[in-house]
Amino acid sequence: MANSQSRLSEEIKVEGHIIDSLILPRVMDVIMDAGGNFDVLEVDVGTHKHAVSLARMKVFADTQEQMDHIITALQELGAQLINSEDVHCAPAPAHGALPDAFYSTTNLPTEVRLNGRWQPVAGTEMDLVVVVNPDQSLARNVPISEVKQGDLVVVGHSGIRVLPPQRQREQEVFSFMRNEVSSERPNKLAIAQIARTMRQVREAGQRICFVIGPAIIHSGAGPYMERLIRSGYVQVLFGGNAIAVHDVECQLFGTSLGINLTNGLPVPGGHSHHMRAINAMRRIGSIKRAVEIGFLRSGLMAEAYRHGIDMVLAGSVRDDGPMPDVIGDMGEAQRQMRAALQGVDMCIMLATMLHSIATGNLLASHVKVVAVDINPATVTKLADRGSFQAVGIVTDAELFLRELVEELDLPE
Repeated sequence: MANSQSRLSEEIKVEGHIIDSLILPRVMDVIMDAGGNFDVLEVDVGTHKHAVSLARMKVFADTQEQMDHIITALQELGAQLINSEDVHCAPAPAHGALPDAFYSTTNLPTEVRLNGRWQPVAGTEMDLVVVVNPDQSLARNVPISEVKQGDLVVVGHSGIRVLPPQRQREQEVFSFMRNEVSSERPNKLAIAQIARTMRQVREAGQRICFVIGPAIIHSGAGPYMERLIRSGYVQVLFGGNAIAVHDVECQLFGTSLGINLTNGLPVPGGHSHHMRAINAMRRIGSIKRAVEIGFLRSGLMAEAYRHGIDMVLAGSVRDDGPMPDVIGDMGEAQRQMRAALQGVDMCIMLATMLHSIATGNLLASHVKVVAVDINPATVTKLADRGSFQAVGIVTDAELFLRELVEELDLPE
């Protein structure tokens, strides 16, 4: 039993598959790691496979700050305050500014208590804030930059309920318990499962997002991406200036970074090919316009525009040009990415850490994530962005796409 003398306390409960999902021991670890303590008041263990378990605990802390830290961390595991009040709110003091003690969201489904009833929060995404309209019993996640002065922003931890994922009992590549990333693990079985999952997602009417970097073009894997687009396995495509530049360079000059993609040899004057590709598109007005008038007839960009893919090309400070289709305003790029991700149930990230991390921050926890890179450290970072259905594969982008296309048995 905890020594409760002169300590703050809160009573919580956790319920669901809290034993086999290891949520209950994680709850205990969170409390103790933060310097708190607890008494277990009740544990009711489910007696068969589909039965849920319940635990009630009293949590103790020395200060309010420590208690707030513990409760916030516990809510991310699905813990609920017993006798919870309605959610507490405070008005935003200015545009793009938040009141003290604002609640920062997770990528898990969340509910808030308004007018005595639990209401779902629209727009599941991490690192946002919750803005409520009590009169209409509505709550939505909002980026800090879009908060308006006077908006009622959720503060504290009362009246908030986070719904954690439950452990999947089936053994599959997208599992609740992620495996360690290793370059020595055979990838063929994982790629076969990824292909099966892609078919299931498409058959269910959900969308698949690809986040790709210029290595797709450098490695000669562009044609595989084109086949995926033509076969209906890509609905959303994210990338940066480089993927567009080198795809257009490849179509106009047969090179990528001045290297002939047929024989792997540098081409005289090839160092300027990417700049000439940029200039050609800027003179026409856009890559999309170049496709429409028949100037750009093939390649990844051409296939994406012809098939109506929701494509967002977000720029960076290092970009040459950039291509006219690239969005230089990061706030606008993020808004377009967020809109394009509606209905996405699977995201495959290939050889681009910057845009993959940006995308991962926008994804809800239920989205199945595949992170592919030749660098194990990059894969680990991408696969650990908060998705509870993530798999990391250490391999070359060309090898991955080639095997994926073979598993899907796509036409040329």
